[in-house]
Amino acid sequence: MTRIVAEVHGNPWLTRQAAPEPAMMPAPPVRSAKPTGPVTPQAGVDAPAGGLPSWQQPTIAALWFVGAHGGAGESTLAGLDDSWAAAGHGWPNRPSPDRLPTVHQTVHQTVIVARSHVAGLRAAQTAARQWASGRVPSIHLLGLIIVADAPGRLPRPLRELQQLVSGGVPRTWTVPWVEAWRTAPADETNIPRSVRSLCDELRSLTH
Repeated sequence: MTRIVAEVHGNPWLTRQAAPEPAMMPAPPVRSAKPTGPVTPQAGVDAPAGGLPSWQQPTIAALWFVGAHGGAGESTLAGLDDSWAAAGHGWPNRPSPDRLPTVHQTVHQTVIVARSHVAGLRAAQTAARQWASGRVPSIHLLGLIIVADAPGRLPRPLRELQQLVSGGVPRTWTVPWVEAWRTAPADETNIPRSVRSLCDELRSLTH
């Protein structure tokens, strides 16, 4: 008689202990871009003619967006975080004491915003020189944000001018052309990944 030996792999009716779930790893911290240009005003830099004005703001902000010219896009970018604010086309100064008597903020975290066309880059260069001359001591400049003025790659002369202007500020970021922003405000549904990364980096620099 042939003897059949059954291999027993365990009772299928017993509840097996679930394997422990892998521990959740914390999200890696956002790395801020290291400065690629001067981080403080430079001795010997003359203030340019026709620089941006400075004016008192009625509030405070974690980060101010200064438009180097009309249509730069500072309001759109400032609207991506509730703690940010657009300063318009001028440097933010300390709030008026009669409006905010308990505020002692004297240095403002700031970025310059400009379009990538030649007029925008020239305006950014003027604003950067104004900061470098030391004429806006209430400003802690984090860098320059260049917003694409059209889809596609920049022509070579504009790329060279952008590189030149970028050498005069601590950091430079670029924002691509976003077609959706032509017909709708920027919100969570139409922000490109690169812009989300920019926002995360700016938050890390201001906290």
